[in-house]
Amino acid sequence: MMSVFEAAGGYDGILRLAEAWHHRVLADHVVAHAFSHGYRTDHVERLAAYWAEALGGPTTYSERYGDETSVVRMHSGNGEHSEMDRRAIACFDLALTDVGLDAEPVLWNVLHDYFAWATDGPMARYHKSRDDVPSGLSIPQWSWDGLQH
Repeated sequence: MMSVFEAAGGYDGILRLAEAWHHRVLADHVVAHAFSHGYRTDHVERLAAYWAEALGGPTTYSERYGDETSVVRMHSGNGEHSEMDRRAIACFDLALTDVGLDAEPVLWNVLHDYFAWATDGPMARYHKSRDDVPSGLSIPQWSWDGLQH
């Protein structure tokens, strides 16, 4: 069976999605706040590598950039931000349409569910302090059936 990564167009498809999402969030006055202090010039490529690995693609993110702990720490210690999270998910849904990943409803639902789960779960779990994030976390794997344990 084809992985979610493959169904989304492989790395090129995931990169297009990351670019579209990044464009959308920078245009959103609430979500853009998360980037107001700057961001890495390779943010889109790193994001694509992360999503690719989580969706069944190559382990490029873990090999080059870090583990889940480093990603979650980047998103932690900023207080609760449910409105921002909700809008980031809406931007993701629009980005899916922007890159044509809305043509197959099953794929759209799986990608939406992954992003919503990651946004509301691991990326929001440690809102008090990044020091609360445990070491040694692995990037969660997501398939057609959801989170793989």
